[in-house]
Amino acid sequence: MLRKQGQLKSNFTESHQGIDAGAEILHWETWEYPPMERSRRWYVIASIIALAILLYALLTANFVFAVIVLMFAVIQLLRDLRKPARVDVHITTAGIVFGNDFYPYESFRDFSIVYYPPDVKILYVAFTGIMNPTLTIPLEDVNPNDVRESLVPYAFENLNRNREYLTDLVSRLYKL
Repeated sequence: MLRKQGQLKSNFTESHQGIDAGAEILHWETWEYPPMERSRRWYVIASIIALAILLYALLTANFVFAVIVLMFAVIQLLRDLRKPARVDVHITTAGIVFGNDFYPYESFRDFSIVYYPPDVKILYVAFTGIMNPTLTIPLEDVNPNDVRESLVPYAFENLNRNREYLTDLVSRLYKL
């Protein structure tokens, strides 16, 4: 099922209920979000750091910070308990389908490909709206030149963005 502003569509190649995802140009399968392999040592160190920060927040009477630290720990734990799903990515003549979501080209500001194998292989899609975060799609084993050639006729390519975002770098390095 595809979602766009509350409307559903069962097959992305057909026009149904007002959503036309267009004809498929390129397809691959990737993780919903990158899975992180963490050792017991990682969990011990993370727990010690979280408890130290929590203790500091409580000793300085910074209760909002303490709640934020607890929320981050709970979210991280819940995320670890659920394995990320494999999702399909379709580049079509009308937009990008990522899992169950459709992103039309009209909503794109630009796209960029950051490719430094073996660790960094990412397609970034920035949107025109202020409230829309940048979409990060792992490329995995797909050829980045094929992705670029598929998107260039429909969207502006940002050649200035040639490094991964700081949040992605920190998440990858610290396995968050």
